[in-house]
Amino acid sequence: MGRSLFVYIMTNPRKTVLYTGVTNNLPRRVHEHKEKRVPGFASNYNVTDLVYYETAETAEAAIAREKQLKAGSRRRKIELIKGMNPTWQDLSVEL
Repeated sequence: MGRSLFVYIMTNPRKTVLYTGVTNNLPRRVHEHKEKRVPGFASNYNVTDLVYYETAETAEAAIAREKQLKAGSRRRKIELIKGMNPTWQDLSVEL
């Protein structure tokens, strides 16, 4: 069995922006977002709060799920978040 990968959704403090990504090290990646270490969408829009994540067994599965989430509607992402994290708390404190 290979190591798990994570598909995650992060948001900004006002909860107006959603960012979907994939990583093999969720705590490190969340820290990079919080510190704005990687230039781009997430740093430009102050995406700092982890509000949803799930695991995948393979890179192919993780990438396919990330694409599925990105192609879905904002409403569907919000439903996923509310199912796991109804109060939209920053889940990074659990990592």
